[in-house]
Amino acid sequence: MLQKTTFLSHSYAKPDGHTLAAYEASGGYTNARKALGMTRDAVVDEVKKAKIRGRGGAGFDCGTKWTFMPKESKKPCYLVVNADEGEPGTFKDRTIMERNPHAVVEGCIIGCFGIGAHAAYIYVRDELHLSKERLWAAIEEARAKGYLGPKPFGIDYPVEVYVQTGAGAYICGEETALLNSLEGRRGEPRYKPPFPAQVGAFGCPTTVNNLETIAVVPTVIGMGGDAFCRLSSLALFNDGGARLFGVSGHVKTPGVFECAVGLTLRELIYDLGGGILGDKQLLAVIPGGSSCPVMLADEIVNVPGDPRFEPYNGKSVLDLPLGVETFRAVGGMLGTCCAIVLSEDADPVLALHNLMRFYRHESCGQCTPCREGCGWIERILDKLVEGHATMDELDQLHRIASDITGNTICAFGDGAAQPVLSFVRKFRKQFEDYVLTGGKSQTKKLVA
Repeated sequence: MLQKTTFLSHSYAKPDGHTLAAYEASGGYTNARKALGMTRDAVVDEVKKAKIRGRGGAGFDCGTKWTFMPKESKKPCYLVVNADEGEPGTFKDRTIMERNPHAVVEGCIIGCFGIGAHAAYIYVRDELHLSKERLWAAIEEARAKGYLGPKPFGIDYPVEVYVQTGAGAYICGEETALLNSLEGRRGEPRYKPPFPAQVGAFGCPTTVNNLETIAVVPTVIGMGGDAFCRLSSLALFNDGGARLFGVSGHVKTPGVFECAVGLTLRELIYDLGGGILGDKQLLAVIPGGSSCPVMLADEIVNVPGDPRFEPYNGKSVLDLPLGVETFRAVGGMLGTCCAIVLSEDADPVLALHNLMRFYRHESCGQCTPCREGCGWIERILDKLVEGHATMDELDQLHRIASDITGNTICAFGDGAAQPVLSFVRKFRKQFEDYVLTGGKSQTKKLVA
């Protein structure tokens, strides 16, 4: 349950700001008006200067993605906002939609103008009913005020924004599966190329951005891309600005916090998250949603040959700034930047078993390695927990997960395999205990 939220003064997710009056009181829609008075190239240039790494998990630069759209197109162009947010442990997009939906609408106006689109579709997972209600209300308020429609702010550049409800499938968080679902088809990933910027929604050029990415765009236009980028301590890593950080699991005050990029896991867990429940020891943390490799509390940073890492080498990974490139370099992933914390009371075997039940259920089944591999892994973990697994079957977990990695159409397979590879490698003794004790390991306590 969300218990605590902290925001910067320029926040794009301010608490209790879901009405138009509240949003305009803090300068809302002035940045969209400003953007529509600029050229398309100038808008895209500011977003590029901001170095916004996509907030959905892949971490691709937003401004660069916008440049992939054609300058001129005989077909209509679309902006699609990914608010499916089905990643376990992730709840930051929901927070924005519920607390400040007008930031999303304003971001859509700017984004549409920047990429040459006149319509934006916000794709929201089915279960987020309050989010959808708040978004539709914000759209209606903005349209009534003249901020959406044929002439936003009196400027001849039509923009419309729509909310599309998903059907509760995790796979639709993958951008091309989302596009299929948006078109009323089965939510399965597409082969790439062609990429969405060439053939996207309804066969037209399309940019797909995460909801948080779009919601921060008005702040970028207001501050200027360079100033926004300088908020971050990781500009050398091409990771600028501020973002939302979530923390859940075995912490005293789980929640979502807006901070400058460069926050560390230690600060997130102990300063913002209030420390470990019951003042226990930290066992491990999954840094950014369940598909990221698990990181042990005692892991040490060692990235030779890159002078940017010199201040961090030899130190705990807990003191490494949370960034796309920083965590990639140490074999981890930033993902959605919503950390799941495991205390010493957690059982990593049961935690992985729980995760793989989810991934087996959510695999769309299109790719054989993913469909069969996730089911095979779950069956082995079932046997392990029930006390019937052998050491050979334990060894098979690594081989099966490795065979999934890199052999599927989309990144779902990799996301399902990474927890297996990291949990089995880093908690090998606990897994072996389950085999040796017939599933009666004394480590069975709490499950994350």
